[in-house]
Amino acid sequence: MAGVNKTGDFQDLLPVMADKLGGEGLITELCNGFELLMDKNRGVITMESLKKNSAFLGLQDLGDDELASMVREGDLDCDGALNQMEFCVLMFRLSPRLMEESQLWLEEALEEELKNAGF
Repeated sequence: MAGVNKTGDFQDLLPVMADKLGGEGLITELCNGFELLMDKNRGVITMESLKKNSAFLGLQDLGDDELASMVREGDLDCDGALNQMEFCVLMFRLSPRLMEESQLWLEEALEEELKNAGF
C-alpha cells in the first residue's frame, strides 16, 4: 500500500506488492487495508475513521485538511465517504507505476480483441 517514509516522501509500494502477490493477492491486501481503515458501524471509510486509524498506514502526521482531501479525492459518488471500490480505485490512482501498467494491459487487451475480430 502507498505510504510515507521517515523523510515524508511518498513511497509507492503498490507495484512491489503487485509483483510479489500477483493481481488477486494485491486486491486481497487492498480489501484488508479497507477493513482496517473503515468505520465498523457504517462499512465505509469516513474522515473520522481515517483520522482514527491513520497510524496503521504511517499517516499519523497528516493534518485534518490532508485527510479530508484524501477522502474527497476518492469519493466518486459524493457521499462523503469511501466504499471499498472507491478506496481500491484511489489506491491505484495514487500509484503512478500501476496506472502506467494498467494502461499497457488495457492497450494489449484491446489490440488482441481487434486482432481476433479481424482488424
